[in-house]
Amino acid sequence: MKLGALALLALAGLQAQAQTTVFKCVENGRVLYTDTASQPNCKAIDTQGAISAPPRAPAPVVTVRQGAARVPAAAAAPGNFPRVDNATQRARDDDRRAILQDELRSEEKKLADLKRDFNNGEPERQGNEKNYAKYQERVAQMRDDIGRSEKNIEALKRELANIR
Repeated sequence: MKLGALALLALAGLQAQAQTTVFKCVENGRVLYTDTASQPNCKAIDTQGAISAPPRAPAPVVTVRQGAARVPAAAAAPGNFPRVDNATQRARDDDRRAILQDELRSEEKKLADLKRDFNNGEPERQGNEKNYAKYQERVAQMRDDIGRSEKNIEALKRELANIR
């Protein structure tokens, strides 16, 4: 099976022709292959027999006005792109809002538990923390967890504010 695929690939390579000239540029010891000679130390390389990728259509530069923001044409939906009616989109937004609110509630509960355990920077020492360095390490981890949880809450609130 692999041998057949390899033979097909070799046949395709024999038929493929290079679409453009390829340059090999060396800059600060790094090799860069490009289709433009951007520096004087770039040299054209022989690509005969190499398999070339099919040519790609250039991305449109046109912008489409949607609402108050300007969106690149590549981001605008094409005419045959499936559209969703307003009721379906509203239901999806409601589901998303419910999920985010549930996540927000659980994250707020987690933060409250972390702050309770943290005890204003003086958590109770555990039995395995006879070494003060272990205690300090756990306190620092608790601070990091509290900060991360606060950032998660901020992000969830931003997401909720962005839902229409």
